Amino acid sequence: MSGACAHELQDREAPDGAAPTPAVDEPLSPALIALATGEPADAFLLLGPHRDASGVWRLRALFPGAHAVQRRDRAGRWQPMAAQGEGVFDAVVEGEGIAVLRVDWGTRQEEIEDAYSFGTQLGDGLLAGIVSGDPHSIRAALGAQVRADQGVEGVRFAVWAPNARRVAVVGDFNDWDGRRHPMRLRHEAGVWEIFLPRVAAGACYKYEITAADGTRLTHKADPMARQCEVLPGTASVVGSTADHAWQDGDWMNARARADAGAISIYEVHAGSWRRGEDGSVLDWDQLADALIPYVKALGFTHIELLPVNEHPFGGSWGYQPLGLYAPTARHGDPEGFARFVDRCHQRGLGVIVDWVGAHFPSDAHGMQRFDGTGLYEHDDPRQGVHPDWNTLIYNFGRKEVVGFLVGSALEWIDRFHIDGLRVDAVASMLYRDYSREDGQWIPNVHGGRENLEAVDFLRTLNTAIATGYPGVLVIAEESTSWPGVTAPAADGGLGFSHKWNMGWMHDTLSYLQRDPIHRSHHHSEMTFSAMYAFSEQFVLPLSHDEVVHGKGSLLGKMPGDRWQQLANLRAYLGFMWAHPGSKLLFMGGEFAQTREWNHDAELDWALAADPAHAGVARLVTDLNRLLQNLPSLRHGNRSEAGFEWSVGDDHVNSVLAFIRHDVRGSAGALLAVSNFTPVARHGYRVGVPHGGHWREVFNSDSHFYGGSDVGNHGQVHTVPVAMHGHAQSLELTLPPLSTLYLQVME
Repeated sequence: MSGACAHELQDREAPDGAAPTPAVDEPLSPALIALATGEPADAFLLLGPHRDASGVWRLRALFPGAHAVQRRDRAGRWQPMAAQGEGVFDAVVEGEGIAVLRVDWGTRQEEIEDAYSFGTQLGDGLLAGIVSGDPHSIRAALGAQVRADQGVEGVRFAVWAPNARRVAVVGDFNDWDGRRHPMRLRHEAGVWEIFLPRVAAGACYKYEITAADGTRLTHKADPMARQCEVLPGTASVVGSTADHAWQDGDWMNARARADAGAISIYEVHAGSWRRGEDGSVLDWDQLADALIPYVKALGFTHIELLPVNEHPFGGSWGYQPLGLYAPTARHGDPEGFARFVDRCHQRGLGVIVDWVGAHFPSDAHGMQRFDGTGLYEHDDPRQGVHPDWNTLIYNFGRKEVVGFLVGSALEWIDRFHIDGLRVDAVASMLYRDYSREDGQWIPNVHGGRENLEAVDFLRTLNTAIATGYPGVLVIAEESTSWPGVTAPAADGGLGFSHKWNMGWMHDTLSYLQRDPIHRSHHHSEMTFSAMYAFSEQFVLPLSHDEVVHGKGSLLGKMPGDRWQQLANLRAYLGFMWAHPGSKLLFMGGEFAQTREWNHDAELDWALAADPAHAGVARLVTDLNRLLQNLPSLRHGNRSEAGFEWSVGDDHVNSVLAFIRHDVRGSAGALLAVSNFTPVARHGYRVGVPHGGHWREVFNSDSHFYGGSDVGNHGQVHTVPVAMHGHAQSLELTLPPLSTLYLQVME
């Protein structure tokens, strides 16, 4: 874990006990007084080496609270600098160049190159790229970056704050004293920059910003920070420039060619999946040791992590992030997260992270009114404040903000080899009137409710990912009927690779929560999704949102006694894995956790060892294996030719049956049959497209899963009785509260 930063002092006064500075012959100019007292002034005009009015080279330095300052001359000798008051020191020098200074602080001495001896840091191309919203320029230019300037090691700090009157970098390297290091404004881009010699990776820092009206703001964390302080600290941390030594070359080379038709996702909140014996959260290496083999054994193809961006409030589960470029320090440093992803890839697991580009929290140290104005957010609360979460909405009409957000997404994919982003709260981005009453929102330029700027942003985001990183998934959490969410951006769609099917989730959970005696009146809740299943590339999500806030666990939603609850859940999972669409299951669902998810405690692992609950985990494992091994399930999620109803209208018996076909041409059709009543049905006839033997390859009522072992003795032969549009049919025994898979035998 990262260590805590040195204590941050807000509104810091000069250190106690500092020696009084000698009297000077002439008073400081008003500009120097302003500079020395932390007021707006041009530091690079006043400090460092410069010619005076008579043409003599002079060196001026600012060290408030210092007892004395010396400079090293060209012969290597230390020469005293004259104290002029207010921490200003001056000396005649041999000419320009990098000045090396020795500062006496009373209790210690510091040797340092003069920060104001260095020139501009950002080239014209990078500045122009920032203005145009180029994410690559923003990633390359902004933030705290370890580098060398004229052979001197240090850190370049650069921050976008175009409306600020003054910006200074503060940190544990300057005692959080905002007078020490005011920055240079590059007017053409609204970017402030400075190179601080001898600052190194691991240093903590923030920005002291003076707004246009003269207000000195709360110290601000860096929106571009690549690393953050461990909570409750809120400082940014200078990240290391060392790249992780990746060992996932085979995975990365194959990713672009991977078949995305058989995706099965295990959704995880890293802080509560499992905890240490003392209740502490696991670090990334501990998680890798335990989580990766567990998920691999269950047969999932991907791990999806709830947001791991740095976020101040743990109760938001990461969905209110401030560090869009930094993994949370809760689980260790960024290198630890890279090791986690690398180890996933080496075991054949993809990694998806939830990513929030819709809104951000209003913590004073964050991006809210960053330079005294609505910079990242809209000034008008009808556009800039989210009424549901009291968060701030990004201004998608500002190029620099779009570049910042796209750059964040690319950072996770490029720097950490992430295989997919699940973009949160897309519906709230698409509509200006989302959760607003009349009069509380501003129409678009055409008078409509669509957020056209957000639409353009999403298309820009998805185009950048699809173009630069083939094979990376971008999944929309989008709960409305917005058309073309997964259609290419070039064709007028939003360009996502997948969309969560929230309608399927709401309908089917509504059905399953009913007592079986009432299900016959709500049969359409299980069949309606087939009408639109191929309109988008869907993920079927049984996510964290369904097991919190009083909703109970998946198992707790099921009616009946405990045996019936478990049977209902097993039947539901069997139906889900056969239904067109990729699969997502939140942690704990695989062993039928009984209690609602608590983000402050680990899962009920003792329950997972109970035979009945372990049986559900075996069922999930077998479903994942079948998903990978059966072409009829693996292919065809985007083609109606891959799906055919056999029984869709038997609401009286609450029975559903459909065929999954392999759209790539091979035989091996699969029949899925679900009986959602606690009554076994014997001699139930289902029409099928092929005559011959059909093998029962899955039965959710098997005793291996905790069921009663009612079934069809492993296989059934068709009879020439026409049914459901087919010349052949099967006469089946349907176990109570069950799902069966039968595959035609070649």
